[in-house]
Amino acid sequence: MTRWTDRRTPPSSPPARSRDRWAGLGGSLLDGAVAAVLGLGSLAVLVIVLWISSPFPDTGPGGALHLAASVWLLAHGVELVRTETLSGVPAPVGVTPLLLAVVPVWLLHRAGRDAVGGEDGEDGEDGGEGEGDEPLVAAGTAWSGVAAGYLGVGAMAALYASGGTLRPAWTWTAVSLPLVTVVTSGVGVWTAQAAVPWPVRRVLERLPSAGRRLPTAGTVRPGGRTGPSVLRAALAGTATLVGAGALLVGASLVWHGGATRASFLELTGGWSGRCAVLLLAAALLPNAAVWGAAYGLGPGFLLGAGHVIGPLSTARPPALLPPFPLLAAVPTTGAGPLLWAMGAVPAAAGVTVGWFVAGAACGGRGRRRSRDGVWSAGRTTAAMTMAGLLCGALFGGLAQAAGGPLGVAALAHLGPVGWQVGGAAAVWTVGVGMPVALCVRAWWLRGTGKAERRGRRMRRPRPVPESSVVPAPSAPPPLVPAPAGVRRPGDITLWEDPDLKPYEVLSGEVDPFLSDFGRSEPPPGPAPNP
Repeated sequence: MTRWTDRRTPPSSPPARSRDRWAGLGGSLLDGAVAAVLGLGSLAVLVIVLWISSPFPDTGPGGALHLAASVWLLAHGVELVRTETLSGVPAPVGVTPLLLAVVPVWLLHRAGRDAVGGEDGEDGEDGGEGEGDEPLVAAGTAWSGVAAGYLGVGAMAALYASGGTLRPAWTWTAVSLPLVTVVTSGVGVWTAQAAVPWPVRRVLERLPSAGRRLPTAGTVRPGGRTGPSVLRAALAGTATLVGAGALLVGASLVWHGGATRASFLELTGGWSGRCAVLLLAAALLPNAAVWGAAYGLGPGFLLGAGHVIGPLSTARPPALLPPFPLLAAVPTTGAGPLLWAMGAVPAAAGVTVGWFVAGAACGGRGRRRSRDGVWSAGRTTAAMTMAGLLCGALFGGLAQAAGGPLGVAALAHLGPVGWQVGGAAAVWTVGVGMPVALCVRAWWLRGTGKAERRGRRMRRPRPVPESSVVPAPSAPPPLVPAPAGVRRPGDITLWEDPDLKPYEVLSGEVDPFLSDFGRSEPPPGPAPNP
């Protein structure tokens, strides 16, 4: 059957392909717009509920909606400007609550992932076999459509929020919002396509050969890929740093329980206000966990100009900090037990990354019985170094996003410095994780070399000594039949060839079960009676 006789759906024409492309772009635009509206609507519902429950609201419903749009932009890293201040000078608000950023980022990532698979699950009008499923949308079409739809709604939200008391800074709106949108939707499309998008592929093609091999290191080597294992170890180390920082924050809240409770009661007296403070503190808990990890790593964090809060710092927190429960739990100089706990944060991260790298070096199955596919010590060292550097880069970006300004003068910058915390995380992770990775790898592979040598010796053929060689048996002498005159009429005759060997006679010519085979004389016995 050829392509001319096979009755299948003919290939689509160029106008049909163009219509399919535009249909996929329209669906992607709709997915991006829906993701933005859902994120904006969820925050608007929360703000409206708090506004309704407030006994003395300062503004009307329009002000609450303006605030919701501003908070949605703040969740994308857009810095806001507070116009109503006591001094009359606009004050920036740039600390992004990381918990608020989870919902918009998740919605945008899911929109990019779902825009690639364009299956609507509906059958065609004629009830054909699978003709109702539309083909997959191209990665570039889905990516650009989702990003354009999301940014369209974001631009309208920024224009609407510019009329409130918390107005978005246009520079941050033009940089931060598109950056978060493009990166998050691109990761979603990449997750669905399991392929490198064309802009990233074009950048990789322009890199040197070593740079091109870095993202796909180990793809053709035995023992699996190096890149995914390194990324997995770096993510595990970053999560460990954040978890250890959360433990430090919890310990500090318990240690400063009196000050924390007093600051909470000082802020507001009504239950609606206290619920709002609790929600704000919960949204800032991931930020506090990152700050605690930065404290445990050594560089610490800033509380205004010239006030570095760290385990080895001599500066004290400023006295004019706003009353807030998380700020009341900031450790002072010589924080007692917290000072001794600072070594646990980098140690936990280094051990975690080293354990993951050792597991990848041994095939992820612990102790192996053979060294086939196991990474060498040099490859394990290189992978551990890459994982530590990537962990430092990830945590440095997270630390930079967890801080920002909350005003001017003393509140010009709050939080850790990204490059300092990232460098400390990389150094600690590589320094602690390298011996862990090599030692765990050696422990899991102990005894495998002896077992392999023993197996090779057992499979190797043993040499046969010369004395044990058995000579082949000599051929029997030829069988010469008797003269023809001596034979009897009933005797079996052979060929008259004197060189004939017994094994050269075919099985069909001679019956081997005859007792008188080859006899030249009659068998002994009584003579027959005449």
